[in-house]
Amino acid sequence: MSINLFDLTGKVALITGAVHGLGMAMAKGLGNAGATIVVNNNSTDKLDEAVAEYKASGLKAYGYVFDVTDEKAVIRAIEQIEKEVGPIDILVNNAGIIKRTPIIEMEVADFNAVIQVDLISPFIVSKNVAKGMIKRGGGKIINICSMMSELGRDSVSAYAAAKGGLKMLTKNMATEWAKFNIQTNGIGPGYFATSQTAPIRVDGHPFNEFIISRTPAGRWGDPEDLQGAAIFLSSKASDFVNGHIVYVDGGILATIGKPSNED
Repeated sequence: MSINLFDLTGKVALITGAVHGLGMAMAKGLGNAGATIVVNNNSTDKLDEAVAEYKASGLKAYGYVFDVTDEKAVIRAIEQIEKEVGPIDILVNNAGIIKRTPIIEMEVADFNAVIQVDLISPFIVSKNVAKGMIKRGGGKIINICSMMSELGRDSVSAYAAAKGGLKMLTKNMATEWAKFNIQTNGIGPGYFATSQTAPIRVDGHPFNEFIISRTPAGRWGDPEDLQGAAIFLSSKASDFVNGHIVYVDGGILATIGKPSNED
């Protein structure tokens, strides 16, 4: 009898902040592979619309309102999800923010805000979801990192610090929890075509030209390009993969500069 290594039927996946963009694309990928989708947001505004969109796509989806930086709220939400939907088999720490400010002008409060959401919240949510995974004998945790886990860039110091820290937190989670059959890995998206990047993706925009020329694939990523990595790291296919960051970037990190146009 053959086994579909990528089948997520019967699994419950919590994807934080997956109310739009890349998080929603990954969540839809997991849902199409058979998982029941659970998403959260700080308010019901975008949450209700997102859940409706998931359901309209034929997916089984639930939404919960809670703040990923508030440990007491996270604990209550996990208890509620596992009671109402089922044990969390897959956790994707996707919630994140960015503040684009030069270091010398950045307020400490703004720096801390980014660290709280992008680094401390994955610690909070993972730690409390992992307790149930340990009792049940396994699970999958995916931390959404970034190319800024490897590279610096003007005006994103807090984001890069958080994502660099998240890369190392991923490795430490893998180190501590692998013995419990928990695989903890990360996904590092490159530059993707989303509503947020639409203004800078127009022909002739300097940044658009830079990304296309800097990326060996010669294009921006499509959000659906992230689905394969998310399914792989959530499935039985990755049962011996632990502590890695999969960069879905069209090859940017593989090259030192602009790819040659010569054959």
